Amino acid sequence: MKKLPLGLQTFRRIVKGDYLYVDKTQYVYNLINDASYYFLSRPRRFGKSLLLDTIAEAFGGDKELFKGLWIYDSDHDFAKHPVIRLDMSNIPNETPEILKYGICEELVSRAGKEGLELAGDEPAVPFKRLIEGLHEKHGQRVVVLIDEYDKPILDHINALETADGNRQVLRGFYGILKSMDAHLRFTFITGVTKFTKTSIFSGLNNLCDITMSKKHAGICGIPTKELEKHFGEHIAQLGQDEYFDQYESIAGEILAWYDGYSWDGETRLLNPYSLLKFFDEGTFESHWYETGTPWFLIEMIRAKPESYLALKNFEIVKSMLDTFDIERLELEPLLFQTGYLTVKKIVQTRGAPRYVLDIPNHEVQEAFSQQVVAALTGSGEVKASKARMEIGDALEAGELQVVLERLRSLFASIPYQLHIAEEAYYHSIFFAVMAMLGFDVYAEVSTSRGRIDAVLELSDMVYIMEFKYAQCQKDASVEQKQKLFDATLKEAMGQIEEKGYADRYRGSGKTVQKVAFAFLGRDEIEMSVKCGV
Repeated sequence: MKKLPLGLQTFRRIVKGDYLYVDKTQYVYNLINDASYYFLSRPRRFGKSLLLDTIAEAFGGDKELFKGLWIYDSDHDFAKHPVIRLDMSNIPNETPEILKYGICEELVSRAGKEGLELAGDEPAVPFKRLIEGLHEKHGQRVVVLIDEYDKPILDHINALETADGNRQVLRGFYGILKSMDAHLRFTFITGVTKFTKTSIFSGLNNLCDITMSKKHAGICGIPTKELEKHFGEHIAQLGQDEYFDQYESIAGEILAWYDGYSWDGETRLLNPYSLLKFFDEGTFESHWYETGTPWFLIEMIRAKPESYLALKNFEIVKSMLDTFDIERLELEPLLFQTGYLTVKKIVQTRGAPRYVLDIPNHEVQEAFSQQVVAALTGSGEVKASKARMEIGDALEAGELQVVLERLRSLFASIPYQLHIAEEAYYHSIFFAVMAMLGFDVYAEVSTSRGRIDAVLELSDMVYIMEFKYAQCQKDASVEQKQKLFDATLKEAMGQIEEKGYADRYRGSGKTVQKVAFAFLGRDEIEMSVKCGV
């Protein structure tokens, strides 16, 4: 049984140490032979760094290192080329000046190892001289590999002036590659986000973006169809642990937690970091999510909570997925690029194909929703997690009064400065709570006569839910509030009944609960329930 390469991003160490390696060398071969300049966007911890290291070794002259892999028996010549490998996440970037200095230092260090001397305050100058010097010294054109190209910008997305300053530095630095064509054999740039070419790569109009390419859809990640092939022995070993007796299929549960990523709507991939971490710890947890979430995504949802409701089966065209500009942040493309949404399918139309996006798996759904609840309510993740468990138990038991009390407690924690007096605000929090629970919950469900606010399906029960928010005067008496509650609940339940929202579940064999919620304020919530279609 192969050892698992958790935390390893060095190709040589993995193959020499007899660690498990999912062969990506056919992709590497195709890249090398199809073009010379590439760009790839993938979420963090998705194998980009290992891919770059594999490419570096393919140009390293050591054919025997690849014995047993696809590329070994190909016609790749394994000629040794000088390689410049830059990881922008390791270069300080607190200010544009520090970023410039850090890049120059990195280039000078690389040149020193080759016996070359460099000078220049602008990164493009020593970069140009290093490429030319390496070509002249080795008699072979240079390979340039840049990892996390966007890190100096993303680190300061909340400080526009610094982010823009770093962007200008990077634009000049990356732009020099266009004029170096005669000296370059191969160039590959990776990162998380996809800045528009005019924003970062204004000079690199020959850069081939393979992010959404069907041909390269499986270049990073573990193919779903190969789970048993690579991890069958590890799954069998887990089967001896009584912890896993509760699951009908360990492989099926693994797929539910960590599968679901796709960039072409067909090729399905597992998150490699989460999968390896799962086998290492032997528990289903949100491993990838724990490595960090871009805070600005949560801030964008907090500012516009209704946007969270629209994330399930969200439709978008490819041109919108390619957009990232610091002056005009758009939530959906950012969620896609950072791995919180993925392509579920592509719908062909007369115009541009539509990409249907959804949250990829249970790991992301649970952890992301918990953070959304914590952010919208100001309750903190511990209280949000506790509310999740209590509400889940109550729903399974059909104890809706307990659900109401837990919601009141959760909403009471909302600070006044966070509270938004809108129906969508409460709807978003409730939807996030249900998503945290792992329930099959849908927001804004369309019927022939309207849109249901939320549908929650359990194994033997269906909850049809309608939310209404009513403005209430601050000095309203108890009697006035009760009248407003009654009228609002009546309106919500009337909408469920009048539009026949429960009809679609007639004959399903499940108990149908029609639930109306009325919100007057942070913890001022009432509910009415009717059973049956």
